[in-house]
Amino acid sequence: MTIKRNAVHKTALRQKAQLMSASEIERTLVRLAHEILEKNSGVEGLGLVGIRRRGVPIAERLGKMIQQVEKKKVPVGTLDITFYRDDLSTLGPKPVVQEGEIGFSIEGKKIVLVDDVLYTGRTTRAALDALFSHGRPSLVQLLVLIDRGHRELPVEATFIGRTVQTTDNEVIEVKLTEIDEAEKVLLMER
Repeated sequence: MTIKRNAVHKTALRQKAQLMSASEIERTLVRLAHEILEKNSGVEGLGLVGIRRRGVPIAERLGKMIQQVEKKKVPVGTLDITFYRDDLSTLGPKPVVQEGEIGFSIEGKKIVLVDDVLYTGRTTRAALDALFSHGRPSLVQLLVLIDRGHRELPVEATFIGRTVQTTDNEVIEVKLTEIDEAEKVLLMER
């Protein structure tokens, strides 16, 4: 029953606008890779950690771009955070941290936490809890492809691809080739 309801909910969204094309996403990631290098004075002690799902391919792409510029490999890891909706609760979607292997030691490193969209800040808070369960980095910076506002927690991104003002009945959909076999950012409306 829940699956059917979710499927109906998804079809209730209509595309309002395309915010970014594949080439715009690529150019934005190139700029963000350079901003990371500039703010962190290169790659020494740097690590990228993508929040599953779409933060992971973004982090992997950034890692490759940084390696091309600096000729040094930057460790890229994954944090697995899953959203679920408790239909009996008025609290709405809650981030749930699942077992995830970062794949490198974050101890004392400058970590760039990577996600596709920053909205309420709850995913970031859960990701920070998960990250700190793996060790203590010297610095954590947040990178998001899209910042859409509407924060419920005091969370701010260090690196932002694009800021998009949205209403509560609008949704940002990031489509990445690695997951969706499409490459674009859409503004959807309920």
